[in-house]
Amino acid sequence: MPRKPVAREAVLDAFESLLIEEGERAATLDAVARRAGVSKGGLLYHFPSKEAMISVLLERLDGLLAEDVKAMADAPEGAAAYFIKSSLWADTRLDRAFVAATRLAEVAHEEALHRFAAAQGRWLELLAGDVGPAMAKAVLYMGDGLYFNAMLARGPGGPLPEVGADLGSLLAAVERLRG
Repeated sequence: MPRKPVAREAVLDAFESLLIEEGERAATLDAVARRAGVSKGGLLYHFPSKEAMISVLLERLDGLLAEDVKAMADAPEGAAAYFIKSSLWADTRLDRAFVAATRLAEVAHEEALHRFAAAQGRWLELLAGDVGPAMAKAVLYMGDGLYFNAMLARGPGGPLPEVGADLGSLLAAVERLRG
């Protein structure tokens, strides 16, 4: 009888959390099993290697990014405003998968780097359709800066910083870029 998918998700969630909190080197099979509350054998039943966990984590990221790209494409306020508004750390599933994958990119994990390049390409395509190709990277960098600065200002487990004024300024800048 196959194991419940809940256990598989718990293992993947534990791996994601360890990547976020401690980095790629600390996210060993033993540490993931401990964090997930499963035996190492239980972990290996679902993921025969660390690379298998990485692969499924990146698939998770791809799915969440696809949902976000669709929402961005369909956003009534436009892709650029959507991108800026969604560039706030909110501890969502996408935020967590994104940051976990950045921890892999930090150690030059080739597939993680490839996935980020593909995501950035999709975002830039939508942004270029909204504010033009010349300004698309400016909006991308605005959103990235907002996201990472808010995440860094928060610190581990701390409260989200107040960025309402920054968000308003960036949205006003997006409107000027459109003009």
